[in-house]
Amino acid sequence: MTQWKTAASAAARDLGRNSIFCGLAALLPLIAGPVTAGYRGFAPMLGWLLMLVLCGIVLALAIHLLFDALLFRLASSHETEAAGLAAVDDLLSRMQLRKPDRTPRDLESRIAGSRRIVWQQRLALVLYLVIFAILQLDASHAPPPA
Repeated sequence: MTQWKTAASAAARDLGRNSIFCGLAALLPLIAGPVTAGYRGFAPMLGWLLMLVLCGIVLALAIHLLFDALLFRLASSHETEAAGLAAVDDLLSRMQLRKPDRTPRDLESRIAGSRRIVWQQRLALVLYLVIFAILQLDASHAPPPA
């Protein structure tokens, strides 16, 4: 296997793992939140709405990264790097997701773009989990119902 195929396959594998892990990590607080808060009531609705928005962002980025992983797998299935990246560009233009570029980007710049999305997803996940922890602490100190 050539070096670029190894890089494309590794990027696809890493993006897939990251998106699944972050997606599951985003869903767990939504499941555990109502159970752990119990009948004492939830924290302010604005906090929960913000948490839901951040969860949606994390899940949307997870889907985007899974799509990127599939594109890297498509690229690695071709004989040469140029042919693989041309197939990816052709697919994106047929799906009307990107207009054809005059100068196609190389594999390293595409991997770097996906890494930026991974860091955005991780930042959104951290903000989401911090808000969840704050809401859980607030709910645990709530007075018992009358």
